[in-house]
Amino acid sequence: METTVSSQRINVRPRTRASVSIQITLIALTLLTIYGLLTLDTRGIDFFTALRDMLSDFRVLIFEPRLKNLTWFELFSELMVTIALGFLTTIFGAVIAFFLALIAAQNLAPRRVNDGIKAVVAFVRAVPTVLWVLFFAVAAGLGSVAAVVGMTFHSVGYLVKAYAETFEELDEGVLEALRASGANWWHTVFQAVAPSSASALLSWTFVRFEINFSVAIAMGATAGAGGIGFDMFMASAFYLDLRELGLFSYVVLAFAILLEWGATRLKQTVGQQRPV
Repeated sequence: METTVSSQRINVRPRTRASVSIQITLIALTLLTIYGLLTLDTRGIDFFTALRDMLSDFRVLIFEPRLKNLTWFELFSELMVTIALGFLTTIFGAVIAFFLALIAAQNLAPRRVNDGIKAVVAFVRAVPTVLWVLFFAVAAGLGSVAAVVGMTFHSVGYLVKAYAETFEELDEGVLEALRASGANWWHTVFQAVAPSSASALLSWTFVRFEINFSVAIAMGATAGAGGIGFDMFMASAFYLDLRELGLFSYVVLAFAILLEWGATRLKQTVGQQRPV
């Protein structure tokens, strides 16, 4: 018995308006990239000479770090300024985001309130952090105040989404049981929502702290917030000292590794103490 197999072409993924738009956008970006590379003004610099100089600079940056224009105490102080910027913005953002996320979660607040809060925080997230900082710098001037307020704004937008999605993943049966036993909204939040979500909230908060720490480095140069970011900017743009810039990079990398280790240990501790 022979089985006849149809040779008709099967369209597994039919074309849609969205897929066509994405393809056109990618083709346009590719063409623009090729055009930009072909019309790039190299100012008569030989490609292989530039590549050799770049690799030489990376060798100096990575293998010959040194401290020249600062003392070790000053370097530590500048690092603490950057850490403080990241820590303050994370704490402020986490506290504000926690209460906003409670009314942004669909299982804890009315739908109209959810949609309103999510629309506002989506707009806040859509604006880059540096633009928020520069926006507040118009009123407060360049410095740490504008950096803290601007970074806090973006932290709130980021954490509200993360916290709200965490709250929405909670077991609805537990919430219904508490409500049926006479617990009010605040009892439900602090007896079920917060304890059950503590580990996830801590993870999201540390992720945002890592982001804020890296942003604080950039704000130190672009917004005059100070810290090790300003020193890195001075070493690269004014002193042209790649060796000192390399040392600053190693210090930042060391703190980032230490932060990741501490976050992992703290998350494990909270997970072990979580009530069953």
